[in-house]
Amino acid sequence: MLLTWIAEVADEPLVLEPNDRQAELDANTWWLSTGEGERGSLSVSEVVAAFERTAAVIRARVRERGFAGAATFYVWHDVQAGQLRCSTLSTTPDALPFGGNHVTCDDLGPLVEGFLAENEPGFVDRADLDEVHSHAQGTARRDAGPFAVWVSSVGASH
Repeated sequence: MLLTWIAEVADEPLVLEPNDRQAELDANTWWLSTGEGERGSLSVSEVVAAFERTAAVIRARVRERGFAGAATFYVWHDVQAGQLRCSTLSTTPDALPFGGNHVTCDDLGPLVEGFLAENEPGFVDRADLDEVHSHAQGTARRDAGPFAVWVSSVGASH
């Protein structure tokens, strides 16, 4: 099912409205997951290939529309939700709307590998959580390391 869902993303309505980022996020963002049984039967290469095909179809759709600006299709692994997420925005890879610490990459393999290797998607062991203190107590919260976001330029200016 996961490979089917990834392929279906390419055919879903696509909103490219540079002046309405929220409309783009609402229409173009997808949450993808799978059960443990399917997760174990998938290979990294077939999931990566599915996302690459989806990016190619979206790139063709953007060009067919005559959209002249930058556009980026991107994928990330939301560890807390146990999902792969993807979206398309009319922006460059360096302007993605993440509030958290992230780094863009051009190798989707490690990201997918991490998703497929999860034993209990969405489960975060208490021992893995950092203690959080208020700034009023004089200690700062330790930031988590950056998460990877795979990017593929799909706009005319790529």
